[in-house]
Parts: sequence; C-alpha cells; structure tokens
Amino acid sequence: MIHPKQRILLVDDDTALLGLLSLRLNASGYEVATAESGEQALADLAMFRPQLVITDLQMGEMDGMVLSKEIYRRHPAMPIIILTAHGTIPEAVAAIKEGVFSFLSKPFDTKVLLEHIEKALHLSGHAQKKIVEDEATTAWRKEIISKSVIMDELLTQAQLIAAGDASVFIHGDTGTGKEVLARAIHNASSRRNRPFVEVNCSAIPEALLESELFGYRKGAFTGATQNREGLFQAASGGTLLLDEIGDMPVAIQPKLLRALQEKQIRPLGSTRSIPIDVRIISASHRNLEEEIAAGRFREDLYYRLIVLTLEVPPLSKRREDIPLLTGHFFSKLLEKTGRAVTGFSPEAMEVLLRAAWPGNVRQLLNVVEQSVTLSTTPIIPAMLVSKAIRNEPEEILSFSGARERFERDYLIELLQMTLGNVSQAADLAKRNRTDFYKHLNRHKLDPSLFRSPR
Repeated sequence: MIHPKQRILLVDDDTALLGLLSLRLNASGYEVATAESGEQALADLAMFRPQLVITDLQMGEMDGMVLSKEIYRRHPAMPIIILTAHGTIPEAVAAIKEGVFSFLSKPFDTKVLLEHIEKALHLSGHAQKKIVEDEATTAWRKEIISKSVIMDELLTQAQLIAAGDASVFIHGDTGTGKEVLARAIHNASSRRNRPFVEVNCSAIPEALLESELFGYRKGAFTGATQNREGLFQAASGGTLLLDEIGDMPVAIQPKLLRALQEKQIRPLGSTRSIPIDVRIISASHRNLEEEIAAGRFREDLYYRLIVLTLEVPPLSKRREDIPLLTGHFFSKLLEKTGRAVTGFSPEAMEVLLRAAWPGNVRQLLNVVEQSVTLSTTPIIPAMLVSKAIRNEPEEILSFSGARERFERDYLIELLQMTLGNVSQAADLAKRNRTDFYKHLNRHKLDPSLFRSPR
C-alpha cells in the first residue's frame, strides 16, 4: 500500500531559511508548502490542508503566537512547532500553555526537528503506519472509525479483553458508541460466530423486561399463548449486551444476579432451570457507584458486572476523528439518498471541529444527515452546519478583527464557489475586478490555487 505524503506548512519571513528547510523536509518524504507571513499562512490553510504547521515566532504584523491562536480557532487538533532565534524560557512556556506542540531555538539540528515532527504527527493521529495491517486482523473493529491515539489505546485494551471470557462493563457518555465497542469485542472473541444480542434496559417496561431476558412458558401470564425463549437463550454461545444497565429496575436486579452466579435461568412459569453459556457485556452512561450510594443499584451485582472496565472517551476528547467520521457518515448518506452534494466547505468543517458535541458521535451523525438533507448547494456552508448544531456563540471579537475575519472567510468562500474564477467571484461580490484583486492581495489569496483541488 502506498501512503500519501504528509503535508507540512512552513511559515517564516526569512525566504532563505524557508527554501533550505523546504528542501530538507522534501528530502525526508514530506509534502511542503511555504508562507512568508502569518496572513498568507491563514490563506494557505484552506487550500493546502496541512497536517502540521512549523512557524517562526518573530514575524511582521502577525507573529507566531497570534498565528497559532488563529490556527487553533480553525483547527483545534492541528499540531504546531515554533522556531525562533529569539527563544526565551518565558516564551517557550507561554507557547506550550497555548497548546503549541514544541518550541525550538535557531540554529536547530535538522535531526532533532525531524524527531519533533514525527512525534507531533504521531500524537495528532496523522502518523503513517510503518506496517500495513492485514484487513483480516482488523475486521473486528471495522465499525469503529478513528485515528486518534486515545481510541487506539482503548481498542488495544478491548482486543486483550476479547481474548478472555470475563464480564465487561463499558462506561461512556450518551452517543459515544458503547454498543459499537461491545460488538467489536464480540467480533474479536472466540464467540464471534455465535449470536450477539443487545437489550436496552431503559427502553423496556419493568413488567416486560424479566420475560424478555429469561423467556416464559405458555400460560405463565395472560397473553402467553406459547412458549418463548428469552434473550439469554437467544445469545447462547455468544454475547449478551445489557445496555444502560444503570437503568435496570431494582426488582429485576436480584434475578439477574442469580442467573450470573448460577449460570442458569428459569423462564417465567417454568419449574426447570436452563443452563446458559453467555458472555455478559454491560454498558451505561451512569456512574454505578453513585447509583449504589443512592440505593438504585445492587452492590453485589455491580461487582459481578465490572470484572473488566472500559471507558469510551467523548468526541470532544478525540477531535481529530471528526473529519474522518464526517466523511464516513457523508459517504453513507450519499449512497442512501443520492443527493447532489459534494462535501463540506472548509468553514463548515471548522464549525464541526469547534463544536462542544454533548451528544457525541450520535449527534455528529444527526448534524451530517441534517446538513446533507437541507443543503441547496453542492458545497455545504458553515451557516447550515451551525444551525444544525445549535452551537454556542463564539468569543466576541473587536470590530476590526471581526471584519477582517469575515472578509477573509467570505473571499475564500467566493473563490471556492467559482473555482477561482475572479470575474464570477467579483460579480457575486458586486465589485469590479480591480477592487476585488486588491482585497485578494491584502489577504494573500491566490485564485489559481482554487482552480484545481490538491
């Protein structure tokens, strides 16, 4: 498999250093773009889409720290390395506090810089795989779309857990994908060829949950006109996921505990117990220890369920996965709906990256679906995405700062819409070509870069 080159944006007002560093990084296998100012770098971000930014600290009107803040506003997960001949300890500390990956003083050792680059790309989830994984070895996790380090660690733990047969408890906020992780554990286990059965303990009324779990015999209650096996029997030899176990009625909990202890169940209306061979995975967004303290969950059942525990991180902790998940959901929706939509604008993607995501991956899916459904243009605009997210208002900028940001974003959007055709863009903006070119030059925007996507 041939991997695409990783892209690095170099920013420095020293053209000689730009050229030298660009040659060295190209020789090391990276694709490099250069910018001679912070303003030009912001314009290049939308076109070049780098995976790492290396910038000088001391530059013209926009220095490296201001540039870093602007980049993080647009791309919160972007790793940034600052280089400077004016490096001091306070500046380095300030840079790290602002989220900058590392701070190197000039002159620097190229080998050290390459080490920093490799580490930054790895920690941000952009590192190339040195070994191509066989599809057969990763099939178990194919439903989990991620490239983040935190998810890689979780999946490593999940694969180790799958090799055993102990009960597993998965904790995580609503919409993080607890059911998907449970299914992945099942697929990685020796039970993969047997059933995977899921029951949502909060979605079934208490009066029906017992019969759903354990089954019943004909005549056990009014309406029981025939024998019916429960979910424990349906999952025989496989895995039973008890989703939202924290919402299980207290009256059912001792019966579940008995089934787990004795490894057998007794259907309603029956006098005989049935042996069961089922691996139990439970999941909840609730803190079960707090539920125990409140008297809503049995402590003995708790210790039966949490032999092994996994914590699924919220989407806000794995923002580098947002573009990947968005692309996955987008492709699936196009296959399903056949809409004539080609993608999200860079500004729309920035809105997605900045959002709080209290509903996590499930909320992201809903936002993508709503945006695709309601878009009347081939490129989904930021305004439509913001409306779908119902995002909190951004920080209040100064009047000049807000005008500057709007003008740059507006010009980029016009060039994207017209594929770099200045005449059409000027007509849409109701400006003559000469005046329009002045605005483009002020923001370091090159129309030719919009004519053929990189």
